Amino acid sequence: MGIVRSGLVKGMVLTIPDRIKGFLFSPTATFDASKEDTIGDAFKYFVVILVIYAVLLSIVALAVVAAMGWLLNYLAGPLAAMIGLASGPILAGSTFISTLIGGIIGVFIGGLWLHIWVYLVGGRSGVEQTIKALMYGATPSLLLGWIPFIGILAAIWAIVVAVIGVRQLQELTTGRAVAAVILAILIPVIVVGVVVAAVL
Repeated sequence: MGIVRSGLVKGMVLTIPDRIKGFLFSPTATFDASKEDTIGDAFKYFVVILVIYAVLLSIVALAVVAAMGWLLNYLAGPLAAMIGLASGPILAGSTFISTLIGGIIGVFIGGLWLHIWVYLVGGRSGVEQTIKALMYGATPSLLLGWIPFIGILAAIWAIVVAVIGVRQLQELTTGRAVAAVILAILIPVIVVGVVVAAVL
C-alpha cells in the first residue's frame, strides 16, 4: 500500500465519516486511497449519504407544507389548512422514496453516460471507476444540496469533485477529465434546449 497525501493510505479501508470528510476537503488524496474500492463499496457509501439526503429533503418538504398550512389557515380558514397539512406526510414519504429510487437509477445511468465521454478522451480503467467517481463525487450535493442557495454551491463543488475523481481513478490529465465531465453535462442540455425550442 502506498502513502498518499493527507495521511491516507492507498487501499486502506476508510470509514464513512472519513470518506465524507475526505471527499469534501481532500478529494484528490481520498480518491487515490479509494482506487481499489469495489463498485459495491462505493454503492454502500452512496446509498448511506443518499438516505441522509432523502431524509433531510423530506423534512424540508414537511416544513414547506407546514408553512403553507399556516398561510391557508390565514387566507382560507382552518378546513383548508387541515387539508393542506394532511398532505404533508404523503409528500414527505413520496419525496423520500422518489429521491432514493431516482438517485440510485440516476447514478448508474449517469455513470454509463459519463463513461462514454471518459472513454473518448482516453480513459481506459473501466466503467466501474467512472461510476465510482460519480458516486463519491456526489458527496457535496447529497450532504448540502437540500439547503437553499448553499445547494447551488454544493452542486458546483460536486462537479469539481467528480472531475477530480475521473482524473484520479481513470488516470487522465485534468484537461481530459474536465472535457469528459463538461461534455456529459453539456450535450443533454443542448439536446433538451433544441427539443424545447422546436416544440415552442
